This record gives sequence, C-alpha cells and structure tokens, in this order.
Amino acid sequence: MVVLAFDGVQLLDVAGPVDVLNTANEQGADYQVLIASLTGDAVRTSAGVRIAADVALADVPRKVGTVFVPGTPDWLRAIADRPLTDAVRDLADRAERVAGVCAGTFPLAEAGLLDGRKVATHWALADVLARRYPLVTVEPDPLFVRDGKIITSAGITAGIDLTVSLVEDDHGADLARAVARHLVVFMARPGGQSQFSARLGPRNPRSEAVRQVMDAIVADPAGPHRLEDLAAMANLSGRHLTRLFTAEIGSTPAEFVDSVRVEAARALLEGGSDAVDLVARRVGLGSAESLRRLFLRTLAVTPSAYRARFRTSRR
Repeated sequence: MVVLAFDGVQLLDVAGPVDVLNTANEQGADYQVLIASLTGDAVRTSAGVRIAADVALADVPRKVGTVFVPGTPDWLRAIADRPLTDAVRDLADRAERVAGVCAGTFPLAEAGLLDGRKVATHWALADVLARRYPLVTVEPDPLFVRDGKIITSAGITAGIDLTVSLVEDDHGADLARAVARHLVVFMARPGGQSQFSARLGPRNPRSEAVRQVMDAIVADPAGPHRLEDLAAMANLSGRHLTRLFTAEIGSTPAEFVDSVRVEAARALLEGGSDAVDLVARRVGLGSAESLRRLFLRTLAVTPSAYRARFRTSRR
C-alpha cells in the first residue's frame, strides 16, 4: 500500500489512510504500508508538519497493491509539477487499485487517468474539476466513487471512509468494523452518502433582481416563497425569473428555496433539541415527512440520522 507524498500535501490525506491501514494490521490484516516521495526525502505538508518518506519512488516495489494519491490545497501547483504527475501515472499503471483522496483527483486527472470515469472530490472543488477536465464525470455529492480500479473520495476525512471500505473489500466487514470502532469513525458511511456539503456556497448572481430574491429567501426560510410572489418582488414574470436563476446560480427559484430550508434545518438539528416535526415547521415545511423527503433527496440521509451524527455537544 503506497501513499505518494509531496511538498504541500494535505496532512490528513496522508495520515488518515495510513492510520486506517496500520489499525487494520493491529486487527489481523497484513498490509505493507509505504510512504513514498519522489526522491525519498521528507516532505513538508500544507500544515507545516514534515513527513518522513519510507522510500524513494524508484525504490517502490514493481507490483503495487494500492496507490493512494492525496490532495493539496495548492492543486494548481501539483498539476503543474510534471515529475509528480508522471509519478502518479507510473504508480497507477503498476497498481491493482488507485485511490485518490480529496484534491488528489487533480493530479490523477492531469495524468489522464480519469478520462471517461466517474469521480468524487471535495464538494468545493467539484465544479472546477469538471470545467478543467471535461472528459471526467464529476459526482459532487458522494463520499467516494468507484469506477473500475480507481476509487476517488470527497474532502479530507472522506479518505478515511474510503480506506475503511478497502479494508472491508480485502478482509471482510468484521475486521473493517473493528477498525472503525477503534478509530471512532462511522462504519456505515457508504460511498453514496452525501458529503453534507455547504450547498449555499459562493454564489455571485449578476442581476440585482436575482440578488434581491435570494436575500429575501435567505432572510426568511419559512416564508411561503411562491414563484409568483418572488417574481412580483423583482418585477419580473415567473418564467423570466426562473431563466435568470438557472443561468446565474444553476438552480431554479424552487430549488434555491429548498437548499435554504435544508441549511436552516441542519443548523436547528445540529444546535437544538426541537422535535423533527417542529424543525420542519420552523423552516417552512409542513411536516416531518416533508423534511424527511427533502433530506433524503438532497443529503441522502434522514433528519434523525443527520442529528445523531452531527449535533453539537454544546447546549
């Protein structure tokens, strides 16, 4: 199991998979885990922590079980580093499996290894990855995606979920469950589960009308927000407002209302103790069942399950 390390790498993208694999060894697996750098020298992570390499790339055994390609916040520098992308291509050709963690999808894509494949990456990077590499099908929601021998994961800690799933492939559910218990992570975070991404990320509508309507929705998630009322607020027809929303922020007004309500409900579930049906009413949905359907459609998890995993310990 070879983890490729390089200057500027995200620390947890390396440490997460390595800890999973070493914990699996403590539970009865027999992985040989090697951290490889291009020259065999230590590398400095984006956090400033130095990681010692076990081997230089030239000394990696010819046959590799799995190669992990971690990410870096400075992915532009990574894809411009020709020796690095050449190393990624060489290791991938020799490996039975290739695991891209977070922004590790960028050097993989730059090396041409993701063309025609479905991949996951950090939700904040999904759009730019799709634009830069149009032959790659980017799935913005899942924690990880398998396509042939290549498995790619979402942001940072999702690399732990990916690696636990590889342990399960190799050694079965019981050993993987023991690893998850020891590391105090969720065994039951399947690859298709949503990243719980901040769906109200940066949006920069060009028109004042769209900004006005968005501000009104965000200010009052529980409002009725019917299309005709929103259009009247902007002195536009419903059809024209829908066209503007779709062109400028990539969703219809109704979809934006849903995303705002999901964000509001998430905050209430994480930080409060209101019953789910009360949370539903407070965000403008009539019933717990309506909120449940919306959560399943957008986050692939129920409100109750979301609260169990993500609510704060603070009162």
